[in-house]
Amino acid sequence: MTMKVLTLALLFSLPLSHLTPQKPLAQPTTQISKRTRGGRWYFAASGHAVYCYGPVMTVPRANGDIQKVATFCRDGSAVVPLKD
Repeated sequence: MTMKVLTLALLFSLPLSHLTPQKPLAQPTTQISKRTRGGRWYFAASGHAVYCYGPVMTVPRANGDIQKVATFCRDGSAVVPLKD
């Protein structure tokens, strides 16, 4: 019983500034990190699954065809071609 009282007395005697963080945590400020709230898994043309935050877009290929791509993916890619 006395050990509990001594422990509580010690805890209450400590200054609170040591128990709270000195600096607030930094908030993400980049445009990509703001999109991290909702993402989706896609099947890439390479055969792998990718998690992307941006919209799916249709872009022209070099031969004139069009291709769907996912944007702003978790692996750092800005654009990933998708399998149709």
